[in-house]
Amino acid sequence: MYLRQEASITTDRLWLRDFHLTDWPNVHIYASDPEVSEFLEWGPNTELDSRRFVERATSLSYLDPRVDFELAIISKFDEQLIGAVSMHIEDKKNREGWLGYCLRRDYWGKGYATEAAYNLLHHSFDKLGMRRIYATVAPGNRASINVLEKVGMQHEGTLKSHKLVRGQWRDTELYAVLDHEFVPPRRFF
Repeated sequence: MYLRQEASITTDRLWLRDFHLTDWPNVHIYASDPEVSEFLEWGPNTELDSRRFVERATSLSYLDPRVDFELAIISKFDEQLIGAVSMHIEDKKNREGWLGYCLRRDYWGKGYATEAAYNLLHHSFDKLGMRRIYATVAPGNRASINVLEKVGMQHEGTLKSHKLVRGQWRDTELYAVLDHEFVPPRRFF
């Protein structure tokens, strides 16, 4: 049996931590919201979908070596679970991974996604030795594109007809940042 390789990152306003099995009802608040999942490849979630997500995220934190960092975003001000941020090591040899995030709608527009993404990127480069981290985003998701640009990612191109989402092929925009391009942590509010 493996011990859990705990991941915990504290920022000015947030605590990024591993999911606990009891988190699923709070995940379901945002994961079942059609507006939250509008540009995502999943959702809106059923209760079973949200439970399975939390179970999977929890079990992946026990892998050795750990390659999946699916973290709950907790607001320090009200101690609410307000979303998720993740970094998945896709290619260990080339030290490449991808970043993702999702936030409850009532916390949009306050810089939380940017703060969470930026600090997980910093952790990934500084503590995990990553070389390149990328993210994909739906072309119409301007808010997410803004987050990626604020954390220092650069647009690398459009992947045509890249994802099958809800029965339709969708383009995705590709963004990335290299370790030597990444700027040290800063404040976002």
